[in-house]
Amino acid sequence: MADSTNSPPPLIGIDVGGTKIAGVVIDTSAHAGDGDVCVLTQADRPARPGAAALIDDVAALIDTLLAHVPADCGAIGIGTPGTVDGTTGDVRDIANLSIDHVPLAGAIHARFGLPTVVENDVNAAAFGAARLIEDGTASDETIAFLNLGTGMAAGVIRDGRLDHGSSNTVGEIGHIPVEPHRWRCACGQRGCLETAGSGGAAKRLWPYADPPMPDILAAAADDAHPRHRHAVETRDTIVAAIANALDVLAVTVDPNVIIIGGGMAQTGAPLLDAIRAELRRRAHDSGFIHALNLPARLRLAPKDLPVGAIGAALNAAASVGA
Repeated sequence: MADSTNSPPPLIGIDVGGTKIAGVVIDTSAHAGDGDVCVLTQADRPARPGAAALIDDVAALIDTLLAHVPADCGAIGIGTPGTVDGTTGDVRDIANLSIDHVPLAGAIHARFGLPTVVENDVNAAAFGAARLIEDGTASDETIAFLNLGTGMAAGVIRDGRLDHGSSNTVGEIGHIPVEPHRWRCACGQRGCLETAGSGGAAKRLWPYADPPMPDILAAAADDAHPRHRHAVETRDTIVAAIANALDVLAVTVDPNVIIIGGGMAQTGAPLLDAIRAELRRRAHDSGFIHALNLPARLRLAPKDLPVGAIGAALNAAASVGA
């Protein structure tokens, strides 16, 4: 970490998941590292159900992180599933942790005395991924982050700031009901894109491997594989749903860059290649789609960095001016 008194203070970032809570302390001083971000320390702990347990677990993780940082931190950022009140930092409906309501920002601020900002987990990851990709993306560009996790959702950044819309539903792209199989979604609709184009959908459609996507792509490419035909059908279903989501992002948000992240994106280049092949097939049949040049806009989120926790920290700094 830089010694200059003008250097920004370290930042704490927390990423709440359904089974694990991950945390980092980052340095954002000039030349700190990838995208001018250096991870000083990181840790994680299992997530437990219930509001009180979540507060205690986040606080315990922050204590662990602070024990390894020799300087005062400037802010705490938390990314979490659920519906976040941007004014109070309260969170509602964290289904995987059986939480109806938790005053997360207030509770953590009370324990540590640091500015605490809570953001939706996909938005936090979008903020982190946008900062970390290394392709010269300008801060005034529009960037979309398509998260392919248990569900499907997107975060949108315009001019360096998250776009929340009027009711914090910008990016809930997984619940557009246009998937032709018309499978029932957890939201109550049928045919939502996430019923086919998410990590949860991949596990349901391909219960033979965990994670499923590398196995699906390998089997689809091997004519001799005993499940080759099923793999091809499954791959095409999943990739078509992802391509539909990208089409929607392109014509509604029109981002300069679309970053693909989440658990399914850990498949890496083979998944990106399959998505680009589908987009090129569509472009071949449509001059309109061809003009969008979607394959060139796609990037993968960094695989070796805790993007969600980093993004939560960066978003906190941007929100409070730390």
